Amino acid sequence: MNKGKYVFSQLVYNISKYQFNCFVQKYKGHYKVKDFSCWEQFLYMMFGQLTYRESLHDIINCFSAHSSKLYHLGIKNLVVVSTLSRANQNRDWRIWLDLSTYLLEVAQSLQVSNPAFKLNITNSIFAIDSSTIDLSLSSFKWAKFRKKKGGIKLHLVLNIKSNLPVFWKITPAKSHDVKLLDQIKFVSNAIYIMDKGYYDFERLFKINKKQAFFILRAKSNLSYHYLRSQKSNRTKGLICDQIIKLKGYKTKKYYPEKLRRIKYHDKEENITYIFLTNNFEMEALDIAKLYKYRWQIELFFKWIKQHLKIKKLWGKSENAVKTQICIAISTYLLIAITKHQSGTQLSLYEILQILSVSAFDKTPVNQLLMKTKSEKTETQLIKH
Repeated sequence: MNKGKYVFSQLVYNISKYQFNCFVQKYKGHYKVKDFSCWEQFLYMMFGQLTYRESLHDIINCFSAHSSKLYHLGIKNLVVVSTLSRANQNRDWRIWLDLSTYLLEVAQSLQVSNPAFKLNITNSIFAIDSSTIDLSLSSFKWAKFRKKKGGIKLHLVLNIKSNLPVFWKITPAKSHDVKLLDQIKFVSNAIYIMDKGYYDFERLFKINKKQAFFILRAKSNLSYHYLRSQKSNRTKGLICDQIIKLKGYKTKKYYPEKLRRIKYHDKEENITYIFLTNNFEMEALDIAKLYKYRWQIELFFKWIKQHLKIKKLWGKSENAVKTQICIAISTYLLIAITKHQSGTQLSLYEILQILSVSAFDKTPVNQLLMKTKSEKTETQLIKH
């Protein structure tokens, strides 16, 4: 008798089957499909992400070893590798894009918080960046990047306060980062943190007109008129806090308003930063501290590449690659939702480690994570 749900089934329980079927119908995911549904395709691919499978063959072999349990995971039949590969290649990847967007809305409704964020700032805060995934040009001819190199680029807007992505886009690697700013719906009073890759004053002025704020690393050759200085504090690293106007012919035309230029020396890293912002109210040191949180997006890229299968791709077509990336992001979001629902203080990495070896366990996920937490605490007490 099969009592209780497997851990893997508990994770996917957060997905509304009604919503999922709406995405499938929207993109005709079941057109000419007889046996292998889109839901089953998702379960196969998510299982591979969650349990560190190395290939589609690896996923099939693992399910083959546990074939008696597949029905209770929502899988009717064990398929061959070619069936799974064709599904990834032919079924519209936007099904999984819409699924990941839906899961993001679920996560946001739970008001997931990032414990690493310590500043007392009420504004919504977002970091914008991209990461390139290198591909072999001989195997991925559609992803031409340079003469002898292929690649795609994952663009991301990350909510710093929740550590959740709010917008992402997959483009060819040669696509310039700054073009992403044309597709983001900027929120009034929100703060957007960017590096030098988004240095475009025409686009920055559009953010300003939306009554949103930006914090941007300035280039060293910036030409500007100095208007006045505000109080600095060199003992805390604040070298200068200036109000300026752009001087160049094109730049002053593209951005005719005043800007704030902040020069800050980070003693820990021994690096001097120059920031540009259209926020004139916030403390200069808070702006410098806030920029440090931009590294959260770098950590997100690092985490998802290292701990979910993105660097090693399971298909060669553009559709298959985008399918894998969207399902990887969906898996990340399901783990984040599970973390919030369980109330555990474990990191996402620790949760993934536990879930990856517990997929066929029937322990309630909440108990599994809380048990691990108490055992961890007890071990720490013994050591001390």
